[in-house]
Amino acid sequence: MDTTRPSAGSVPRSSSGTGTAPAPLSSGPVGFRRSLVLWGLSCRAFWLSLWLFFVYLTLSGPLGLKLMPSAVRRVRSLADRQRALAAEWSGVEIPAAYPEIPASADQGRALRTKLVDKDNQIARDWRWVTLDPIVGGAISFGPLLLVLSGIWGLTTAVFGAQLSDSWDSIWYLFIPVDGVGTAILAGLLGAVQFPLAFFWAGPRAVRQHSRYLRAFLAPSDAELMAGRIEHLTATRSDAVDTQMAEIRRIERDLHDGAQARLVAMGMTLDAAEQLLESNPDAVRALLVEARQSSNKALAELRDLVRGIHPPVLADRGLGDAVRSLAMISQLRTEVEVDLPARPEPPVESAAYFAVSEILANAAKHSGAERCWIDIRHEAGMLRITVTDNGRGGADITAGTGLRGIERRLATFDGVLAVSSPLNGPTMVTMELPCALSSPKTTSS
Repeated sequence: MDTTRPSAGSVPRSSSGTGTAPAPLSSGPVGFRRSLVLWGLSCRAFWLSLWLFFVYLTLSGPLGLKLMPSAVRRVRSLADRQRALAAEWSGVEIPAAYPEIPASADQGRALRTKLVDKDNQIARDWRWVTLDPIVGGAISFGPLLLVLSGIWGLTTAVFGAQLSDSWDSIWYLFIPVDGVGTAILAGLLGAVQFPLAFFWAGPRAVRQHSRYLRAFLAPSDAELMAGRIEHLTATRSDAVDTQMAEIRRIERDLHDGAQARLVAMGMTLDAAEQLLESNPDAVRALLVEARQSSNKALAELRDLVRGIHPPVLADRGLGDAVRSLAMISQLRTEVEVDLPARPEPPVESAAYFAVSEILANAAKHSGAERCWIDIRHEAGMLRITVTDNGRGGADITAGTGLRGIERRLATFDGVLAVSSPLNGPTMVTMELPCALSSPKTTSS
């Protein structure tokens, strides 16, 4: 049997890091090549800044409002590319706090308001893209300038004497080339420029460019704090709404289920008491009916408790609880768990119900036959990946299921990422920050 897990490609991760991770300098020619890439991006920023200047001039009219969304997307794409390179090449994480802009007919007007406001990521990106051809271009052009200087030095060594006679005078750096000796000296200095560019200037230009990007693109501490407060306010509201909905569900289930059966059982026992002397055979039937009602009420209470907090989750932990979900799932499901200890109970509960809902959605909508669940703890994060071999096309914005899971995880600062190309496979990745504190009880 083929148990190979389908690959859905890379799933984006959400990062909120605001610091600079230590990273070694790019070695040798690698750093030089990277500086050339950064210089090319600065040239792209130059042409983009010219286009932005035209858009800015027309913002007061309908043409500028129509062009605004496209211009913002292009600027953000270039800024995201630069941020990604800074993180990959220099270990410099540059957070981005983009405001929510509704997709509507007035999107251009809303973006113009953000641009004029100046204290947000959109305006910060526009200021950066205007200055990047100068500041970023100068930093990244330094190594290439040394190489060009070296080429000119070697050219001077070969043709310096002849050029000095033809042009009356010629200089290389601080050396006046007026003969064979000074031409050779210019060639030696030019040769030194190459290792200087490759092994010293290139790597340092890449690192300095990342620091410059952070200075221009990173939001202020006040802006990050405001975004954090807004996020906590929204997640707290979602948590309260979810809790109230859960309480109403429990009340409804108790009222319509176990409570109704217990009331019926009480009425049956009253009838049995009245018939105890006159009709013992009828009492026996009523007692059987009361026992059946009590069994059904007990089963409903157990189902209700299992829906609130499954006993297997409380007793055995997240790993075995998810394995129990896999056993009753309509899909053939494999579960891999690598948890040295147990997460905190609220995190376990949120993760369990998120996996349960994802499995139910996959069985109902994906057309899948197999599913793979991977649970592990890495770098302070509980990471859960659920993959199925269905038809794909899952969209977090298209329905309430995945959006509800995202809100549930957001209460714990968790994130949800979905990779679901058409024809599948679908990969849903959840990450929740947590510490493993309780002793491990799940089976290996």
